Amino acid sequence: MKEKIKRPKYTKEFKEDAIKLVTEQGYSCNEVGKRLGVNPSNITRWVREYRQDQKDIAEGGVTRKELEEKIRRLEKENKRLEMEREILKKAATFFAKESN
Repeated sequence: MKEKIKRPKYTKEFKEDAIKLVTEQGYSCNEVGKRLGVNPSNITRWVREYRQDQKDIAEGGVTRKELEEKIRRLEKENKRLEMEREILKKAATFFAKESN
């Protein structure tokens, strides 16, 4: 039976520090990856996402992550409101029958 490989979890602060080494200090993603013991493709992805977020903020003031969070929140609220509407429909039907 194969054991599940655990992928390391990196904190937001760790990622930000790695991104700063590339964007502010001028190190390459490969070099940062080797020094921090992280796969360089992870560093490359983090930097790419950071730069895209910075571009989004400059263009529209909202990052992709913020939009995704807003969508999740609105979908959750929409589901709750649909449930409430169904309950109110049933209650209205019940009370309409009671008044007759």
